[in-house]
Amino acid sequence: MIPQKPQQFFYMKIILFLFSVTPFTFGFVQIRAFKTPNKHNSMLHESSTATNYDIVKVDLTGGRDYPIYIGAGFSDEEASKILKPHIKGQQVLLVTNDRISPMYLERYESILKRGGDKVVETCVLPDGEKCKTMAVLTKILDKCLEKALDRKVTFVALGGGVIGDMVGFAAAIYQRGVNFIQVPTTVMAMVDSSVGGKTGVNHPLGKNMIGAFHQPQCVFIDTESLNTLPNRELQSGISEIIKYGLIKDSEFFEWQEKNIPRILARDSAALRFAIKRSCENKATVVKADEKEAGVRATLNLGHTFGHAIENGSGYGTYLHGEAVAIGTAMAATMSAEMGWIDEALVKRVYDIMLNANLPVELPLDSPMDRDTFLKLMSIDKKVADGQLRLILLKGSLGNCVFTGDFDDKAMVRTIDEFVSECAGPLV
Repeated sequence: MIPQKPQQFFYMKIILFLFSVTPFTFGFVQIRAFKTPNKHNSMLHESSTATNYDIVKVDLTGGRDYPIYIGAGFSDEEASKILKPHIKGQQVLLVTNDRISPMYLERYESILKRGGDKVVETCVLPDGEKCKTMAVLTKILDKCLEKALDRKVTFVALGGGVIGDMVGFAAAIYQRGVNFIQVPTTVMAMVDSSVGGKTGVNHPLGKNMIGAFHQPQCVFIDTESLNTLPNRELQSGISEIIKYGLIKDSEFFEWQEKNIPRILARDSAALRFAIKRSCENKATVVKADEKEAGVRATLNLGHTFGHAIENGSGYGTYLHGEAVAIGTAMAATMSAEMGWIDEALVKRVYDIMLNANLPVELPLDSPMDRDTFLKLMSIDKKVADGQLRLILLKGSLGNCVFTGDFDDKAMVRTIDEFVSECAGPLV
């Protein structure tokens, strides 16, 4: 039996926001649900050629639509022809980190300079989640001012989610906003963080708490860059792919259950399909709710628990996707605890995470305990007016809710179950 919650805990009031992939209610307003992309026979249509590419469009208001280009093995000429029309001025600032720089900086600098009509400056930042800070971001701004880059400059983010978030935020605040382009090099960035315009940095008290919504001009994905991605980072990114199947795309989840080994083996067709399908799902949600007023929050399945784990364990201890995998296991466990999903679905969640070599529990030496979880979750971005809201699974596969109307005792029992054997905070 999971231990009962002590009476002293209940400092978060409850509100209700329900969302699902069928027509749902937001407050008292009926809203048409967003559609899952191209369901008809889509499981059979994986791209197998390396010479063409797919385009997924992110539809936004005010003429801010932008394309996501997805392909493998772009030539320098082809990459240049795709990227340069999205650069309106002559100046470009290409930003990457010290791990990606030796592999790809010179090539993309050459691609952007091709034709001789662009002046390309470069900026190399230290790598890692621990460097996702205002202090490190200031290095981008320093470079801009040192080189007298003007308002027509375009920033290009070359790297994973940390680089994309930081460069996007720098673009949002430099001279009150300049254009930027995302060139993601990790699965995590390709399927999630590069799409949708969320940018920012971490604060010691909370992940991504300082930032802005700032949409890119385009996203350019060459899946061949995944050939140099370490296995651990590949696996981390898969957790965000799994998310789409759980919250809104059951057919995609069923495809994943059969094809996780192909993704782990870096099968080109499987990777390209998984990335494209994920981007399609992300684009439909961003179109419906760009600023995360409601339905976009469902993309954060497992993230409230996961962000607490990242912060409480020390940034860099876990990759983002690893913490989200544990958080998703916690969300599924809590959903079942309340009778919202059956145990068979919980098992499927655990099984697919384990098949992707992702963690589903905290290690014995984890510093996490109940109080740490509750403290960090209380300052999550989904808290509104002091009220905690979670994304939880409800009903059949592919359905979820974003709600404050949950059993707080079930939440505490779930936390207690996951920390029961942990060492807890260092004294």
